[in-house]
Amino acid sequence: MTTVREEATLPRTPDGPPPPPVVQKLRIRYAKRGRLRFTSHRDIARAFERALRRASVPIGYSAGFSPHPKVSWLGAAPTGMASEAEYVEIGLTTEVDPAELADRLDTALPAGIDVCAAAVAGGRPLAEQIDASRWRIELLDLSVDAGRDLVGQFMAAAEVPVSKLTKSGRKTVDVRGAVARCELSADGSGAPGPVRDTEYAILDVVVRHVTPAVRPDDILTGMCAVAGLSPPSSVRMTRLAQGVLTPDGDLIEPLAHDRAG
Repeated sequence: MTTVREEATLPRTPDGPPPPPVVQKLRIRYAKRGRLRFTSHRDIARAFERALRRASVPIGYSAGFSPHPKVSWLGAAPTGMASEAEYVEIGLTTEVDPAELADRLDTALPAGIDVCAAAVAGGRPLAEQIDASRWRIELLDLSVDAGRDLVGQFMAAAEVPVSKLTKSGRKTVDVRGAVARCELSADGSGAPGPVRDTEYAILDVVVRHVTPAVRPDDILTGMCAVAGLSPPSSVRMTRLAQGVLTPDGDLIEPLAHDRAG
């Protein structure tokens, strides 16, 4: 007697029709505030995808056996640091009004993850519209005069090497070379100008996006090393903006390009 063994094989293509095509891409700027600054980017991404479902956003999905939502993240702020300028791009299967979608999504997100603006994606990739970040660094236990000296010594240095741990091991990076601008802030918004009457120093820092990445805490480490100070124990760091760095040290916000077409 002959026994025929049938081997089960997976189909070469998934069952069912392919997902609807993406007909519109939106770019969204959102903030990470309050206690949510301690949330990891992975958890924020999960919260964002849940909010997309709650808000009935017509999100597109990839084809294949494990479809994924068409959501692309760029340059998330480090855990523990707040931000007013995080960016994400989503692909939609139906055209929507960006402002209306932003309102719906903001309502569906937890407090502390706040949608600030949305625009239809233009022709240039989002990554090409971001090459620097602007940070507010609040040194809660450092006086304004000490902060002024700190900035002056750092900016006068030709280079400031700092050792940091990267994915490929420990490396020494020049944090001074990554800083396009650094000055005392005039007010809590991080705007430059005459220094306000405050008990502590607030720095306004524009940092180029380089490889390996230079974070605000790397810059603060370098500043303290140059000045011979111990790192401050009470620090708040908030990203205020991202964009294309101009020769004057300002940033062109990415969604401005998209709104302009």
